[in-house]
Amino acid sequence: MTSFAATVFRKVESTCYHLPVIFNTFLVFSITGEVSYLVLVEAPLQADQKRTEWSSRWKSMHLLAQYFMLCNICWNAVLFVRTSPSIKGAFLGGDGVGHGWRYCYACETHTPPRCSHCYDCKVCVLRRDHHCVFFGQCVGFRNYRYFLSCLLFMWSGLLYATLMNAEVFIVILKEGVTVHSVLLLLIPWVMLISGQVSAHAFAFAFIADTCVVGFLLVSAFFFFHLFLLFRGQTTREWYSSRRPYNLGLLENLRHTFGSCWYLCWLCPLIPSPLPGDGIHFQVTGSLEPTR
Repeated sequence: MTSFAATVFRKVESTCYHLPVIFNTFLVFSITGEVSYLVLVEAPLQADQKRTEWSSRWKSMHLLAQYFMLCNICWNAVLFVRTSPSIKGAFLGGDGVGHGWRYCYACETHTPPRCSHCYDCKVCVLRRDHHCVFFGQCVGFRNYRYFLSCLLFMWSGLLYATLMNAEVFIVILKEGVTVHSVLLLLIPWVMLISGQVSAHAFAFAFIADTCVVGFLLVSAFFFFHLFLLFRGQTTREWYSSRRPYNLGLLENLRHTFGSCWYLCWLCPLIPSPLPGDGIHFQVTGSLEPTR
């Protein structure tokens, strides 16, 4: 009985662990499908422009832009998850223990500076930034490029989707700011369950709300990590006034995105080797805490 309960618990835990990834994937493809529908069916063009050559080019440009962003989001997310930032496979060196190294009792090994143990991943992570619950993976030295690129295209994609959904808000509010329109925008689920709106209206209102909320959340994450990138810090280091690993903007970009930092953000498949090894870091300031 105990083994059966433990098996059920492990399966439930595994399912819950992957729920954020499944939910995010569903939202990304739902938003893409809704925006594609807006472009193809309800494009904001005049009636006499519906079947013109300009209409076809306009729709093609929009579809190309949104699927370019979708492909980049998916590719960066897959490479982020498949690229392990942990100390597994890294040669730490038996005699290389020096200033800033610590001993991890969970992994039973000495770990270099900026490395810390993740109790979700159950391993130490090189240049650990944080554990991303949305992807179920730690953000570290090897996959930080894919994480930032994914945030960039998620931010740009949600901005684009929010602008495209502006007409949805206009349609909902075209009769004025009423209780019905406000509730449809704020709590579309309640309006659907109570039978106040159709499933079609609910879907558009829900995805439009998701675009706005998602854009605000992703903007906060994205600009916060840009701020950290400019300072040469990780999330675990940002509260400190010291910036011993700050090499300047261009060098910080190169150490984050690799030697081809100016181009690799356009596509995750562009090779851009990182200049360091995640173990030894160039220091421009004191590692000692300020008094």
